[in-house]
Amino acid sequence: MAQQGAQLDGAKFCCSICLDLLKDPVAIPCGHSYCMSCIKSFWDEEDEKKVYSCPQCRQTFTPRPVLMKNTMLADLMEELKKTGLQAAPADHCYAGPEDVACDFCTGRKLKAFKSCLVCLASYCENHLQPHYESTKLKKHKLVDPSEKLQENICSYHDEVMKMFCRTDQQIICYLCSVDEHKGHETVSAAEERTERQRELEVSRLNIQQRIQDREKDVKLLQQEVEAMSRSADEAVEDSEKIFTELILLLQKRSSDVKRQIRSQQETEVSRVKELQEKLQQEITELKRKDAELKQLSHTEDHNQFLHNYPSVSQLSEPKDSSSINIRPLRYFEDVTAAVSELRDKLQDSLRDKWTNISLTVTEVDVLLPPPDPKTRDGFLKYACEITLDPNTVHGKVLLSEGNRKATSIYPQCYSHHPDRFTDERQVLSRESLPGRCYWEVEWRREVKIAVSYKNISRKGWGCGFGDNHKSWALYFDGKHCSFWFNGVSTPVSGPVSSKVGVYLDHKAGILSFYSVSETMTLLHRVQTTFTQPLYAGVCLGYFYGATTEFCQL
Repeated sequence: MAQQGAQLDGAKFCCSICLDLLKDPVAIPCGHSYCMSCIKSFWDEEDEKKVYSCPQCRQTFTPRPVLMKNTMLADLMEELKKTGLQAAPADHCYAGPEDVACDFCTGRKLKAFKSCLVCLASYCENHLQPHYESTKLKKHKLVDPSEKLQENICSYHDEVMKMFCRTDQQIICYLCSVDEHKGHETVSAAEERTERQRELEVSRLNIQQRIQDREKDVKLLQQEVEAMSRSADEAVEDSEKIFTELILLLQKRSSDVKRQIRSQQETEVSRVKELQEKLQQEITELKRKDAELKQLSHTEDHNQFLHNYPSVSQLSEPKDSSSINIRPLRYFEDVTAAVSELRDKLQDSLRDKWTNISLTVTEVDVLLPPPDPKTRDGFLKYACEITLDPNTVHGKVLLSEGNRKATSIYPQCYSHHPDRFTDERQVLSRESLPGRCYWEVEWRREVKIAVSYKNISRKGWGCGFGDNHKSWALYFDGKHCSFWFNGVSTPVSGPVSSKVGVYLDHKAGILSFYSVSETMTLLHRVQTTFTQPLYAGVCLGYFYGATTEFCQL
């Protein structure tokens, strides 16, 4: 407790300049005491003004007071040191490189507690006390410590800038307002601050309103995500239930067919075995009759032979006079064929319906669709594999490479099919195109690279890709390029390579064609509304050897 009391009293014996215990203490005329070296250094800086002030109370003296060591105070300092008095502040009170330092501390400077906009200086708590005690200094404007106080001094007049020129939108001093800025609209910096403060509050209100709106949007989006998650879970559950029912139905039909086949098999086998037994009985009877006839033929007594012959030689009529005709029966192959036909129809139906399902799923968007990719890697994220449908291929087009390549060639022997193109050397893809997809086609000679609805005409005038409102096509003849839709041709400029990339966003109604080389060059872009599933297509010119091939990405 005694040491704590000494520390509390010791605060009164610290130099307000160095904030350490007084060394060679001196008292100046106003009564404040300082280390002799500290007050000398402070007054040395004021020699040019010939006016000397107290660092604490700011009282001025002229001429410079003569300093004499206060012997009694010095003896007291020695006694306080013997008690172990520690007056130095903690390390965290000293100013670091990132801190604003007190302008009046000598030696190691303390952190500034406030900056004065009138004095244009920064003060620690000890050196700031006069601003709280002196009547004149209390009127000064104190702010948080700042290293930019000199920015408040006019570089032309070395005066504090307290005015604002609205004409030039800059802070000025009073002399500037009657000199360079004479005739300009000038107000005090405080008045301009008040006006800008009102504008700032309006801006803050606007920002706060926008924050509320965005937070509301975020909340709505979160609700949308939760609703989508619930809907997706329900859709998955319902889909699994429906597919389970479908599987059970197919299993039941499979069991029914199996049961019917086995039942028919049992009936037919039973009938055949019954006939076998009858035939076997007849064989046994015939063998017995043959034995009797053989025995009779060996009878040596003529009279006995003739006597027995009439009864033994009589043969009963066969019960089934018709002979068994073994014909190459198909047995149950017809059933297998019927089931295969059902499978094929089911596959076709599933393929068509699956396109609609896939398209419906990919069209579920909470936000706007993403912008078109800018790089080939971006497009490849939507890469899809395309194969051509042999049922649609024209008679003078040959498919190869797993139905990915089409070549204009001599007539082929294709069977009739209602989907086959008959007037144009065209072919459609087997699969419909999903919501967003990208594919590449390598071409040679004269070709059209297209997308089309499936119900495009297969024959007659206007059935070619791009010649109607159901298809869109980019035409190449080796030298020129043009885009075709509904019979209207639009010239396309730009470098055309032998590889063309096609990007489709069905929901957004975007169809883009790109020339693919070391870079992606946009050739033509369509913005429309697609009302049906789309299929990829190619049309070959009449020159033999014209080819297109869908690349494997």
